[in-house]
Amino acid sequence: MHRLFAALALLWLAQAGASVGLLDFTADEKARIASHGPWPPVQTADVANALASQAAAVAYGRQLFTDRRLSADGRASCASCHVPALAFQDGQAVPRLRDGLPASPRNTPSLLDSAQRRWLGWGGDHDSLWAASLAPLLAANEMGHSVASLAARVRATPALARGYQRALGPLPASDEALAVDLAKALAAYQATLVSPRTAFDDFRDALLRGDTQAAAGYPLAAQRGLRLFIGEGRCSVCHAGPAFTNGEFADIGVPFFVPGGVDPGRHAGLKALLASPYNRLGPFAAADDPRAVATRHVLVEHRHFGEFRVPGLRGLVQTSPYMHDGSLATLDAVVRHYSELNEDRLHADGERILRPLKLQPADSADLLAFLRSLSR
Repeated sequence: MHRLFAALALLWLAQAGASVGLLDFTADEKARIASHGPWPPVQTADVANALASQAAAVAYGRQLFTDRRLSADGRASCASCHVPALAFQDGQAVPRLRDGLPASPRNTPSLLDSAQRRWLGWGGDHDSLWAASLAPLLAANEMGHSVASLAARVRATPALARGYQRALGPLPASDEALAVDLAKALAAYQATLVSPRTAFDDFRDALLRGDTQAAAGYPLAAQRGLRLFIGEGRCSVCHAGPAFTNGEFADIGVPFFVPGGVDPGRHAGLKALLASPYNRLGPFAAADDPRAVATRHVLVEHRHFGEFRVPGLRGLVQTSPYMHDGSLATLDAVVRHYSELNEDRLHADGERILRPLKLQPADSADLLAFLRSLSR
């Protein structure tokens, strides 16, 4: 009899232990957690780039991505700054020219999950992935081509010309059409770059299906950090949805002074977007593009000055340093920034979302545990 009671006790302890490591999330909290998935998301076709659905174009874009001949001096490729082993960014605060000088005052963003973004670039200068892919090819401080020299390089380089013909057909007579096709092939490849699933995703899915044993495998510190993230911290107001971003722009109190002046952020980005012949309203746009309405109705307003894109939070561990200018080297520094936020540096219309979190050390540790769980 004693052995029977002992066995029953062990069975009860095992069953109780299945959920002992699980916080008692409310129905509202579970709904908020659910909104950060599923992952990976269902990919929706972007009618602005018909090449994205063509395997041959994706393969050509992959070839172009690492080809240094796409730069005017033949010394840099897309992969020079968007390094695959570094989550498709470069690990530097800001990119550097070969002489060591800054090539840009802005941090190189990861390309992972870029196909899901409505706006591309820290200032939202582009409204499609293909337009964002064309810009560095034509930037004097990046790949250094003009439309004419880029097209001439492809026509004069057998490997590039043959690759185009195999993937897309005959070379077009128009230099601009050729340049746009190269950008669309590059974008088709980048659209395949999706962040891997993480410990958070396994926890979310287990929690929603009621699998308490599996959900309890997610560290309690990360669970407490998640509760803070979706609750009192209000982080999920901006870092919303499966990619942990609302896709918009905000002033978060990071100085936007740069050598020789200021970085206007979204204010300048909107001007560049609306002036670009490669936006969703331009001559290379698709007539039935449902995403064009967003571009058609944006307004350049003073409040956009100093706002920068709200980045997604997936893969954070692999994408340091942080912020639009790469000024915060670690996740600890990012959490400290929000904990000690200087409200005098913020500008906002209407309700102010951000406020200093004033986190206790234990709260900071929990929030960091959650943020780190968004990386594999």
